[in-house]
Amino acid sequence: MTSATIDPDVAAIRNVSPRSDGCEECLRLGTPWVHLRLCMTCGHVGCCDSSPMRHARAHARIVGHPIVQNMEPGPKWRWCYVHENYV
Repeated sequence: MTSATIDPDVAAIRNVSPRSDGCEECLRLGTPWVHLRLCMTCGHVGCCDSSPMRHARAHARIVGHPIVQNMEPGPKWRWCYVHENYV
């Protein structure tokens, strides 16, 4: 996909609110995370690919919700797991 191409998965983006203040699965399991990612389809909060469990990517793969947004303070960005590209 070129930079001039619009990612077709942007259609999955919804107006969502985070379902938790931390990675939902890590909180349940008692495991640590590095950064958090917000699913832009359902509001699931999962840990990033630098975290040991990579729950945000697993959520995207299992339920088919491709786009996440970072939850760190500062500028926001979005990532598509399907196309491995910023959107």
